[in-house]
Amino acid sequence: MARDSTRVYVGDLGSGGSKPELEREFERYGSLKSVWVARNPPGFAFIEFEDPRDAEDAVRDMDGRYICGVRIRCELAKANSRPGYRSYPRRGAPPRVISSRYRRSPPAGGRRSRSPYGRRSRSRSPSPRRSRSRS
Repeated sequence: MARDSTRVYVGDLGSGGSKPELEREFERYGSLKSVWVARNPPGFAFIEFEDPRDAEDAVRDMDGRYICGVRIRCELAKANSRPGYRSYPRRGAPPRVISSRYRRSPPAGGRRSRSPYGRRSRSRSPSPRRSRSRS
């Protein structure tokens, strides 16, 4: 378990997980800072405690218990798993990081020139055709 973590991940909640019910179940372990329940997609929540020892107690006791009609999974949250934390824009894929060593400099004029057929031209010259002679 991560040391000094005050956030608890609650998984396998289904779509019926409610903030008031989670608050009621988890506040018996200590003071809560915040409770965040995912809505899209549903099925998980993060509960933040004031004290890391309270979070550890809650994980130990609540993992596998039935809340909101389902058996939940509890574990200490990993770093940067806060609601609203994203390292990239929500709708896109993570940005591709390309080392400056491999990055191309933009061509003069800002655009690449293309051949009329949309692909690079070949540098090979056509092979001469052989003609067959009849004997």
